[in-house]
Amino acid sequence: MTERLTLFIVDDDVGFVHAAAEIAREQGFEITVAGTVAQALARLSTSVFDLALIDLSLPDGSGLDLLEHMDLGERTQVILITGNPTVESTLKAMHLPIVDYVVKPLQATKFTQLLDTAASRKRLPLPTAGTQWHGLAGRSAAIEDIRRQICRVAPTDASVFIEGESGVGKELVAGAIHAESGRTGPFVALNCGAVPSELLTSQLFGHERGSFTGANNRHAGLFEQAQGGTLFLDELTEMPIHLQVHLLRALETRTIRRVGGTADIQVDVRVVSATNRPHEEAIRESKLREDLYYRLAEFPMHVPALRERPEDIVCIADLFLQRLNERYGTARSFSRNAAEQLERYSWPGNIRELKNIVQRAYILSEGDTVVPVLPTSAMSKPLAETASTITFAVATPMHEIERRMLFKTLAFFDNNKAKAAQALGITTKTIYNRLTAYQAKNGEPRENGDACRSDEKA
Repeated sequence: MTERLTLFIVDDDVGFVHAAAEIAREQGFEITVAGTVAQALARLSTSVFDLALIDLSLPDGSGLDLLEHMDLGERTQVILITGNPTVESTLKAMHLPIVDYVVKPLQATKFTQLLDTAASRKRLPLPTAGTQWHGLAGRSAAIEDIRRQICRVAPTDASVFIEGESGVGKELVAGAIHAESGRTGPFVALNCGAVPSELLTSQLFGHERGSFTGANNRHAGLFEQAQGGTLFLDELTEMPIHLQVHLLRALETRTIRRVGGTADIQVDVRVVSATNRPHEEAIRESKLREDLYYRLAEFPMHVPALRERPEDIVCIADLFLQRLNERYGTARSFSRNAAEQLERYSWPGNIRELKNIVQRAYILSEGDTVVPVLPTSAMSKPLAETASTITFAVATPMHEIERRMLFKTLAFFDNNKAKAAQALGITTKTIYNRLTAYQAKNGEPRENGDACRSDEKA
């Protein structure tokens, strides 16, 4: 569920406060009120607000005195209130970090527009420390599991086979494996589908001078270029099946022979391969030799699609935007509305599509706020549920949301009620009470298998 924006109203005019609060609540804001400078300072000492609506003339001082106690520009945006229309132009001349000004009496239409503008300018939080690692960004359980797997397999010499849709970041995973391996040689990458099949053998194994028309010089192939390092073979299933036999031999003997050559060359190369189709399907369709798969997949990995880990979307988008800011010396940021749009979109092109959208939005932005433009047809499609996510339709009753959330969380933690209670911020006793109530009501079915068993794991 989306976190509500917070509005802090500082004014001693009860009628104005009531009117402004009603309009803001309809816009989804959570309201806090203070009538004096002293009351406002007390509120600010314990809370930070997204938006502050401050009257210039308060019983115990000026509303301007509060600005130095606010995190202006980073978190809190300010709208000043004045009863004197001539003051507005004077304030603008002071170049204060103010969103806008409201002149009493309150005009509902203009105030609503100001609230909409302030909401669209709400910045995304910066990623927490550790969320970007070897180019892999995110907070989801899936990306954390990938990081753990990389740390486990990297120091070994096991061949790694990575599966995942196009654009999910398989080459980033391969690069992270190399970076953590401690191997002193280079990281060399080849997209097997981007090289004509008749040239692929030469690309991989090299060739001797005169071995074929146009071979005017000896050429060291990618295996030799990656000596002591890692060779990443992307889209492996695009490699012709007859060439896969030669690759299998190279992996098993740790030797290669250049095209047109007679001598075997010893190679010390760690091979990481990847494909965007399930290996079972590729083997069944004769796109991948089964014996080669088992040689390449000494350590198989799967990188889930971006739609299956929505927690990572904003973090990755912010990483791309930070890189653009560093490259061009800017300080642009996403609005809150943009973040919500990014999280709702299904991302059929995965991270590659996200990067494209962010870069285009950056180029088209006219100010410091970047607003991505997403395909409208896809925005109406809900995200597919996974083991760690749950999707609700708008207007789903709260009791149904709570019920489904409880069963989903229990299933995620394999019916460990203690862990589920900790994750949900409730007590284990509350979980037992809810389960008892659900079972008693109309013979409530036990969702997600044995989520209601009494022999839970401690």
